[in-house]
Amino acid sequence: MGDDSSRRASRNECAPEVFNQKACLKWFQEYSQNDDPNIMGPDGVEKFCSDIKVKPEDIVMLVLAWKMKAKQMAYFTQEEWLQGMTEMSCDSIEKLRYKLDSLRNLLKDSATFKSIYRYSFDFTKDKDQRSLEIETAKSMLRVLLADQWNLFPQFMKFLDESKYKVINKDQWANILEFTRYVRDDLSNYDYDGAWPVLLDEFVEWLGKDNSMNQSEV
Repeated sequence: MGDDSSRRASRNECAPEVFNQKACLKWFQEYSQNDDPNIMGPDGVEKFCSDIKVKPEDIVMLVLAWKMKAKQMAYFTQEEWLQGMTEMSCDSIEKLRYKLDSLRNLLKDSATFKSIYRYSFDFTKDKDQRSLEIETAKSMLRVLLADQWNLFPQFMKFLDESKYKVINKDQWANILEFTRYVRDDLSNYDYDGAWPVLLDEFVEWLGKDNSMNQSEV
């Protein structure tokens, strides 16, 4: 009899988690807007972040949005929510909090990070615009690249001093490629390559900035 109990317990421990769609939708309603129960707006997202103990600017929120295929920053539709949570088998705060580390770990895969990085452009920009406002772009780049690109502080300074008011989709994509393939000392940068003018100007600016710093020593 004891053996039977042990086998049942073992089967229960190995059984896959059951996703409860009804519970998941009820969970969504805790954050949806009063005037539109199919939409979670900024206030709802803020409460959601508080409940799962994650800051809104934490990169894991971008991973979550990517999982949901959300189309607009600070908004989740019920359909997006259900799609993402179903894929992750999460129908409660506890289940999602348990999976946050695994979601962060997705960023360690180069191809997945590239997909999330490219997704972030359309997710972040205003619907009626084709480019990202420079301050919005800088904020998102800070979330995505600040901890993994040694030249990030210099690039932010360059943008601050530049004439650029927006970042377009091609520039956005190539910034990531630059961080991956160009060495910090720029020794393998191809001036005759197909880099956007933005990055050519950054390299030129970086050379001038380094010259100024050395002359001050």
